[in-house]
Amino acid sequence: MSTAAVDPNGAALRELRAAGLRVTVPRRAVLSWLDQHPHSTVDAIAAAVRQTLGTVSTQAIYDVLGVCTAAGLLRRIEPAGHPARFERRVRDNHHHVVCRVCGRTDDVDCVVGDAPCLDASEDRGFTIDEAEVVFWGQCPDCETAGQETTGQDVTEFPQQEEKLQ
Repeated sequence: MSTAAVDPNGAALRELRAAGLRVTVPRRAVLSWLDQHPHSTVDAIAAAVRQTLGTVSTQAIYDVLGVCTAAGLLRRIEPAGHPARFERRVRDNHHHVVCRVCGRTDDVDCVVGDAPCLDASEDRGFTIDEAEVVFWGQCPDCETAGQETTGQDVTEFPQQEEKLQ
């Protein structure tokens, strides 16, 4: 397997090196996949990487995600009642909107040039460097399909199956 097929423009290679991490094909494959598929679950990432590389253990995927998250190359988000999701958009203070019906997750920018959500009314002595805001609602696809929330806890809704491309 050509590494060009895994990381066509070499961006993952450069970022891994810049972070001081060992460059491996699975790491490049995971980072490249997430460039095009933000907010992916471990299962979706593993399935996609296996399609590209063949056999890769789920533990190897967890290891890549853990190392890359610790190095600041990935962000892990955990919407209540949903599996953890990973994205490449890091080093900014953006937020998320999550569909209560299907679990679709999209980015929502904080105010451009300012991060008012970092100014807590009471910091209790903490030095605040990040705020996590999750907006909940219904995505346009679910609304158009007439799928409505029933007022149940979000954990009772089926998880969205991510489509692999």
